[in-house]
Amino acid sequence: MEKKHYIGPEAIIEKKKKYIMPCLAHFYSNPQQMVKGSMQYLWDSNGKKYLDMYAGVSVMNCGHCNPEITAKIKEQVDKLQHVCNIYLTENFVNLAEKLAAVTPGDLQKSFFCSTGSEATEGALLLAEVYSGNSEIIALRQGLHGRTKLGMSVTGLTMWRTAPTPVGGIHFAPNPNCYRCPMNRKFPECDYACANAIEDLIKTATSGHPGAFIAETIQGNAGCVVPPKGYFKRVKEILEKYNTLLIIDEVQTGFARTGKLFAIENYDVVPDIMCMAKALGNGTPISAFIASSKVADTYTRPGASTLGGNPVSSEAALAVLDYIEEHKLVQNAQERGEQLRAGLRELQKKHPVIGDVRGLGLMDGAEFIHADGSEAPEILDDVLETLKDRGFIIGKNGVGRNVMAFQPPLIITKENVDDVLNAVDMVLTEKNL
Repeated sequence: MEKKHYIGPEAIIEKKKKYIMPCLAHFYSNPQQMVKGSMQYLWDSNGKKYLDMYAGVSVMNCGHCNPEITAKIKEQVDKLQHVCNIYLTENFVNLAEKLAAVTPGDLQKSFFCSTGSEATEGALLLAEVYSGNSEIIALRQGLHGRTKLGMSVTGLTMWRTAPTPVGGIHFAPNPNCYRCPMNRKFPECDYACANAIEDLIKTATSGHPGAFIAETIQGNAGCVVPPKGYFKRVKEILEKYNTLLIIDEVQTGFARTGKLFAIENYDVVPDIMCMAKALGNGTPISAFIASSKVADTYTRPGASTLGGNPVSSEAALAVLDYIEEHKLVQNAQERGEQLRAGLRELQKKHPVIGDVRGLGLMDGAEFIHADGSEAPEILDDVLETLKDRGFIIGKNGVGRNVMAFQPPLIITKENVDDVLNAVDMVLTEKNL
C-alpha cells in the first residue's frame, strides 16, 4: 500500500472527544485508523492488512471499493448528482422497477430515502395511513433505527437514547430458541412466542393494531434466527386482526442469507418491507416497498430530499446487477454453510462457544461462561487478539457476547478457512 501521512488513531480520538457527540463509541480498546478497502480486505494507516468479516455491519455485500460498482458511480457523479426527486430523473424509477421485480410477492411501489432509520419510520407511517391505527407490535430485542419512533419500537434498552418511548407500542417475546423468553423448547412449544402476539392483540390493543414489525433475523440481538414456521404463524394471526406485517431487511437484505431477502427463507410475503445498508454498498440509500393496495393510500405530500438521487440510485442498480452476475446468493449460501459447520466443530473443542446459529453469511457464535451466562469480556479479549492478527469480526447480542460474522458476500472458501483457523488458534491459546 502507498505510504501516506495519516493523523493516526490517537489524534482521531482526541478530535472525536472535542468535536463529536459522546454517544458515538468506537470498536476495540486499541483501535486502528482504517484508510483503504478493496473487496474483502481493509488496510490501516500503518499498512496492516485485514480480512473483513463484518462488512461495515452488513453494508459492503459486494466488497469495498468494488471496481464494477464504483466505475458506474463515478460516471454518474460526472453527469448529474442531485436535483431532488420533485424533478424527473431516470435512475430512481428504473431502480423502483427493478425492486418490484426482485422483491417477494406483490410488493411493487417504493419510497426512497437515505438511511435504514428513515425507511423504518416511513414504513410505520404508511401502515398508520393505510390502517388508520397507530398501534404497533414489535419484538423484544429488535432494533429498528435511530429516529424517535424507530427507537421506540426497538426492544433493546441500550439503543434507546430517549428513556420514554412513544405510546401505543407493545412488545412480544422474540423467537430466540437458544435463550427462549418463555422457557420452552422447540418444536414442542408449538410457536408459543408467535401465539403470544395474538394474546397481546386481544388484551393490550384496540383489537386491530396497525402493524407488527420485525427483523427477519434479529441482528443486534445476536443473530437470532426464528424457527422455520415462525413467520407463517405470525402472518396467520395478523391477517385475522387486519394488522400489516412490516419486515425489516436493513441488515439481512441483498443476498446475505442465501436468498435475496431473508424473509424468502420463510415463504412469507410481507405487506411492507424496509431495506437499506447493502442496497448502496456504501452509498447512502434506503427504501420501503409495499403492495399497490397499501402504497396507493399514501397520497398526501411526501418526499426525502436526497432519497433516490441519481448517484445513489445508480449505485443500487449496479449492486443488483453485480449480485446477480457474480452469483452472490449462491456464494453466501455455500460459504455460510462452510462457516457454520466450522464453528460447530470449534464448539466441540471450545466450551466458551455456547451456540452457533445463522443463515447464509449472517452468523453468530455466542460466548458463555461455564454456567451458561453471557461472557462479553471474554469475547472482547478474543476480538482484540483477532484484530491484531488481521481479522475484523463483529459483536452483537443483548449481552454483547455474540461473535458476529457478516462479511462481504464475495469471500472465498480460503477466507473462511483462514478465519476459522485463526479463531481456533486464539481460543486454544487462551485455553477457552
